[in-house]
Amino acid sequence: MKRRIHAIAGMIGFFTILTFWTTTVISELFGSYVTIAGVKQMILYGMMLLVPALMVTGGSGMSLGAKRKDPKTLAKKKRMPFIAANGLLILVPSAVFLATKSAAGSFDGWFYSVQALELVAGATNLTLIGLNIRDGLTMTGRIGRKKKVAR
Repeated sequence: MKRRIHAIAGMIGFFTILTFWTTTVISELFGSYVTIAGVKQMILYGMMLLVPALMVTGGSGMSLGAKRKDPKTLAKKKRMPFIAANGLLILVPSAVFLATKSAAGSFDGWFYSVQALELVAGATNLTLIGLNIRDGLTMTGRIGRKKKVAR
């Protein structure tokens, strides 16, 4: 059951970040200032789903891998502190800053500088979480198995 919870929470976290990232890019490229402000506000609301999902993922992952010393588990353990720090120190404050600035209609150099930082940090977390998902699927045998060919 713990593995299933870990997997579900991890996928929720990954797809929530992916949704934040893609809606941001689309709204910035094709949307009005009102659309951008709406997206930034919805991202703040989405944090109520994302933060607990990532906490459950991290906690259950540490529990599942507590005694494991294999290379894939160690790689996942090394990525998690960076994912968490990136989220707590860059992504969450950026989301609050951008929502506040966009709600005030202040689309200035600071807004776009922080927006660029947020997109890079978000892409970094997507990559690292994606690597953890890949390693987890390999560890459970869901990917990487060679299929037997019937003769």
